[in-house]
Amino acid sequence: MTQRIVPALFLAIGLATLAGCASPSVITLTDGREIQTVDKPAYDEDSGFYEFEQLDGKRATINKDQVQTVKEL
Repeated sequence: MTQRIVPALFLAIGLATLAGCASPSVITLTDGREIQTVDKPAYDEDSGFYEFEQLDGKRATINKDQVQTVKEL
């Protein structure tokens, strides 16, 4: 019985840790549209684009000039 409890405990701790790392955000565009993201968008200064993962799991980029605000949920 102990052989099952210890791995299950480690798995539960690992999943709780991963769930705490995600910080969903909302990107509001200059035209009023809102895009929900899984994590906080990363801004690339060289290209001038925000990079993020959408709720459906696809990676996306958007030009900084089109972004009005970025807020964490």
